[in-house]
Amino acid sequence: MRTVDGRVAGRRGQATRQKLLDCLSEMLSSSPYRDVKVIDVARKAGTSPATFYQYFPDVEGAVLEIAEQMASQSSVLTELLEGRSWVGKAGWQTAQELVEGFLDFWRRNDAILRVVDLGAAEGDKRFYKLRMKILNSVNSSLADSVAELQSKGRIDKDVNPAAIAGALVAMLAAVASHQKGFTSWGVKQAELKPNLALLVHLGVTGKKPTR
Repeated sequence: MRTVDGRVAGRRGQATRQKLLDCLSEMLSSSPYRDVKVIDVARKAGTSPATFYQYFPDVEGAVLEIAEQMASQSSVLTELLEGRSWVGKAGWQTAQELVEGFLDFWRRNDAILRVVDLGAAEGDKRFYKLRMKILNSVNSSLADSVAELQSKGRIDKDVNPAAIAGALVAMLAAVASHQKGFTSWGVKQAELKPNLALLVHLGVTGKKPTR
């Protein structure tokens, strides 16, 4: 772990650096990204702006660090599909657990994911790559699942596995980022999950689930 000027940060320095990141994460959950200032992060962490600048070039640099840490944890999404079956009742279970895990990951990382989405939408390649890393953790496995079903003749040969997987992952991400908005449409969280799982199951298998 190095400081901005290239010096190796000691144990105390690393603890200070992490505290700054933790405080910034907390602030992002209650304040718009553009409103967060270095002086406010430093004050919350009980240190000075000069100390902040020892570890990060600016707020955006620190935000990227948080986003990279979060993206590195997206392997938990890949695990939701590893070795899972999409046939029969097992397929319905797979769809439900994928939806549950995906929505949960988004909820836990909501604040930083909003910033990643904003940066990606504005064309910042650093945020775009992080967003794709997260989505790819599900997209590749889902495409493989569709391709496997296709090779066994369980779904139409004209289906494009990559297109199906990409559309489903984009849908999951859009729904996950809009979870709070569903209540204004009269949809409870408990109702959202099984209906989203139904769409995922239909998308992958082309069939209604066996419950």
